[in-house]
Amino acid sequence: MDNHYIAGFVDGEGSFHVAFQKNLSVRLGWQAVPEFQISQNWHAERVLQLIQEMLDCGYIKQNHIKNERDRTLVFVVRNRNDLLQKIIPFFDKYPLYTEKKNDFIRFKQIVKMMDRGDHLSIDGFSEIVELAYSMNANGSYRKVKKEKILTTLKSSEAIR
Repeated sequence: MDNHYIAGFVDGEGSFHVAFQKNLSVRLGWQAVPEFQISQNWHAERVLQLIQEMLDCGYIKQNHIKNERDRTLVFVVRNRNDLLQKIIPFFDKYPLYTEKKNDFIRFKQIVKMMDRGDHLSIDGFSEIVELAYSMNANGSYRKVKKEKILTTLKSSEAIR
């Protein structure tokens, strides 16, 4: 397995995603969680293990642990330092060629914004939300609408 194989594999089976979780213990009430992942059927677990070894980060878990019929596995990287120091430089060097390339560009921008602390202000967090919702088919698969997050942010500003 080489790095070009990994990049091609991710073009088909990977994703760059930023989740938003309600979290009342953080100042803005919402938490942004950037995540890189690759999913694969259970019988190809060795491929995920090799990718994990090559990238030297992340973990492998069952994709939907509560669904007994879903036997897919997922390689996940959420650690911001690993995203900044391993995942982003890897895909800068070994670029993607599908629509995922645009998702990666936005993902990279978001992770770097978070590294600068932009996610700690309402304006910065709002920009992150806008960027994240422009990824992955414009957020069409998301359960929470971006307007709900943005409205909640504005109301938290009024309370402070």
